[in-house]
Amino acid sequence: MRWLIPAAGLAALTGCNVSSEFLQRMETQAKYEYYETSEFWPDGRAMRVPPAGTVPRERPVGNPGISTGRANGVAVNAIPLPVDKQLLALGQKKYNIVCSQCHGVLGDGNSVVAENMALRLPPSLLELADKPAGHFYTAINEGYGIMPSFSGELDTRERWAVVAYVRALQAARSTAGTQPVPQENR
Repeated sequence: MRWLIPAAGLAALTGCNVSSEFLQRMETQAKYEYYETSEFWPDGRAMRVPPAGTVPRERPVGNPGISTGRANGVAVNAIPLPVDKQLLALGQKKYNIVCSQCHGVLGDGNSVVAENMALRLPPSLLELADKPAGHFYTAINEGYGIMPSFSGELDTRERWAVVAYVRALQAARSTAGTQPVPQENR
């Protein structure tokens, strides 16, 4: 008999739709669509100019060579950041985390993931040394073929760091068999 009162209370509450009513208010709140007029602002426009100093997420700003890897629609040839040991170390770290699973630790396309891919194998980055630096940045930023974009995993500096590290891998391959590189430059 004691369970009858709580059971009746629960049965009554199941008929209430408190959470969806609360959420429904969010969906039906007053809002403006693009280019709609507004009586609130003196100029009558609902769309507002962004505040000074804000950076939009929807489109690149600043030097397009840095943010997109292209200038005037053409891939940039050189890395537009100063390449130093810190950038290369960052590039090596991010390459090993994000890229090496498919492209291999040496950039040669040999990896466990590549061996088990049923579709097109990842290319050897070493064989693409003739491509401009912007080509690699754009591939990381936008994806290439079946490779997805890694712009969510790597910020702009990290993407260029990976490109710098790929260039270091390519340079190491092209100098293989010649004079050894001094320890401080490795």
